[in-house]
Amino acid sequence: MNAPALHISGDLWNGGLALIRNLSLDFPAGHWSCLLGPSGVGKSTLGRLVAGLAGPFALHGQFRASDAAPLNGRVAMMAQDGQLLPWASVLHNVTIGARLRGQVPDTARALALLQELGLGRLVHRRPATLSGGQRQRVALARTLIEDCPVVVLDEPFSALDAATRLAMQDLAARMLAGRTVILITHDPMEAVRLAQRAWLLSPEGACALDLPDTPPPRSYNDDATLALQGRLLARLHGMNAA
Repeated sequence: MNAPALHISGDLWNGGLALIRNLSLDFPAGHWSCLLGPSGVGKSTLGRLVAGLAGPFALHGQFRASDAAPLNGRVAMMAQDGQLLPWASVLHNVTIGARLRGQVPDTARALALLQELGLGRLVHRRPATLSGGQRQRVALARTLIEDCPVVVLDEPFSALDAATRLAMQDLAARMLAGRTVILITHDPMEAVRLAQRAWLLSPEGACALDLPDTPPPRSYNDDATLALQGRLLARLHGMNAA
């Protein structure tokens, strides 16, 4: 699998509203990139744009992959709300992509993924009987099983408790190695732990962030990680208070 680099530049609009002006984003091939910023700035909208989803949003500018090939069928997205089918079991939710394409689901791989995510005993349960964190892990399994070269993760760990969040971050980093991953998050620690490139978004554009030189996933209690997390929290607090 060859994961392409992605380039986005221009102005992001939603209906008649300009969300972000003067964007210039280069997502390196096979690496994790992170989008941070206050609520409503357009992070999820950018994710939907990359995933090719329909909506009232538009980019007035350029969006291209480094191999010049269309991204149709090459992007898997984990949406913020998980979007699980309420009438389907955990196993059927994870394998829905294959069945919608008329393919035979890889049930063995789905079961192995669910086991690794701590959901092995819940495969026949329905979403309404799961906790918020369990539903989020089902959505993560459904994204991972697609095995796409480009992956968009929109707040993928937000409903998890702190210890589980760290474990799932490490698991996702391992399982998505070599993919071009765009992580959308409000959590500075998550960005610092997982990203090789990151930007802080505002209506005026995207500000590139300096990240530690160490390879991700970085230790949550490393001095450099903690110091950068504190600086990013201060910047986000200032943006939200404005």
